[in-house]
Amino acid sequence: MNKLWILILALLLAACGAGTPTVVADLSTSTPGNLFTLQPEETVTNEPSDEATAEATVTEEPSRPAPSIPNPDAYTWRLVAEGFNRPLLVANAGDGSGRLFIVEQDGAIQVIAENQALNTPFLNIGGRVLSEGNEQGLLGLAFHPNYEDNGYFYVNYTDNNGDTVVARYSVSADANVADVDSEQIILQVDQPYGNHNGGHIEFGPDGYLYISLGDGGSGDDPGNNGQNPDTLLGSILRIDVDGGDPYAIPADNPFANGGGAPEIWFYGLRNPWRFTFDSETGDIYIADVGQNQYEEINFLPGGIAGGANFGWRYREGAHAYIGSPPEGLSLIDPVAEYQHPVGCSVTGGVVYRGNNLPEWNGVYLYGDFCTGVMFGLAQGSDGVWNNQEIYRLPINITSFGADESGEIYVLDRNGDLYWFDAE
Repeated sequence: MNKLWILILALLLAACGAGTPTVVADLSTSTPGNLFTLQPEETVTNEPSDEATAEATVTEEPSRPAPSIPNPDAYTWRLVAEGFNRPLLVANAGDGSGRLFIVEQDGAIQVIAENQALNTPFLNIGGRVLSEGNEQGLLGLAFHPNYEDNGYFYVNYTDNNGDTVVARYSVSADANVADVDSEQIILQVDQPYGNHNGGHIEFGPDGYLYISLGDGGSGDDPGNNGQNPDTLLGSILRIDVDGGDPYAIPADNPFANGGGAPEIWFYGLRNPWRFTFDSETGDIYIADVGQNQYEEINFLPGGIAGGANFGWRYREGAHAYIGSPPEGLSLIDPVAEYQHPVGCSVTGGVVYRGNNLPEWNGVYLYGDFCTGVMFGLAQGSDGVWNNQEIYRLPINITSFGADESGEIYVLDRNGDLYWFDAE
């Protein structure tokens, strides 16, 4: 592969309050951790004595062949850009430009184009964004599948009232600068508390826009929003942004004809901080941040119908938590989880589908915000999921992302962007 990020480029950004992103070529200080397999059945839980322990029906997923986890010693994370201001997401536009877009929590989106951090932000809506604490701000970015032709992209942010806004913007005549006045509000959701906003948005292989929303915040989901399909909170939504103004409901959404909010695709989630579609299979991976003990990764195969219930707050991870689920209610248990001595807040990742490291093909990489622990997850031909710790990085992992070639990057909230490469 041609080496990326060869030159050291320090360019001043014009964004208000932004740092000075710099493209660099240094090796990271990451080192492989000890490998282990963490299966849900191997963990131990201390359930509250006053909580019901009745089990709901748990749906088992079919066997899907996938690779084993390669030995991480032969690979590393290279520091390729630094100086971003509380970066939360790295994405590409899928337009053949090779650019990377870095979402900053305070409301700006920065651009790396032709190995150069540009002076001017792609978008800066800091005046519209409330970014207090760790869970509010500009949280999501998704480019329309036809972005190269229509110039549309979508953002998810918490407004100055602390509520969720999903909005569409258009690029300007300058391909590296958006039209800040082109905002069209697509969706607004009231947030009862300041945490658990979810915030990820992504177009699925079906061309619909998927949106993650947390349970509304506080602790233990006081409104039981995760189990209430009449609210958008605690769910992943699925809408057709091309079929209506501002959107249409896909006819096969599970509540399109009643029984719940028609936008809902999946529910029973606490705070889904990053989900992803496998670009080859359409499989979906959902990282759900836990309450007291367990962080979890949920999985459903591509093409599955909507309506899945991932169990919160009846369950935290694969364990009984609050309340007794109705008899016969089908709940989906996670395919992987880890306990809070290992980490405290899961950051969902991406499935490797690049060309440079073919031995990693099909492996889902994800990590923990608090400890910098990184995992590789893959399902064997016997249907058993293998979840291994592969690295311990001295960073706060906010997001994984891929470039147009499928190569993987990871962001540190302290301002750095890393690239996964061979030693």
